[in-house]
Amino acid sequence: QPQLAESGGGLVQPGGSLRLSCATSGFSIYDFGWFRHAPGKEREGLACIEPHDGTTSYADSVKGRFTISIDTAKNTMYLQMNSLKPEDTAVYYCAADYGCLKILNARVGAWGQGTQVTVSS
Repeated sequence: QPQLAESGGGLVQPGGSLRLSCATSGFSIYDFGWFRHAPGKEREGLACIEPHDGTTSYADSVKGRFTISIDTAKNTMYLQMNSLKPEDTAVYYCAADYGCLKILNARVGAWGQGTQVTVSS
């Protein structure tokens, strides 16, 4: 299983932006992505990227606002989050598994420790 470690969370005002980072042990045979978990809610898959060709996919709730990317030289994945809303408040996790379907369903085999994102005025 790949090693994953998120960073970059924090407090931001509605309409603001944050960029989350995920340090990985390398991009090999897995697909990588992000999911979040808010109190009282189920885990929600957000975005996924297939490193072999860069194909990305997004949940409808974040499409057009969030952008997933990777830097293979740094073994780091990013989630650029724009136009943040209070309902985006959650703990955000980076994840890896075989296939983006698993990541977008938030049913993954490996994830990091999480980073808190709070959107509030």
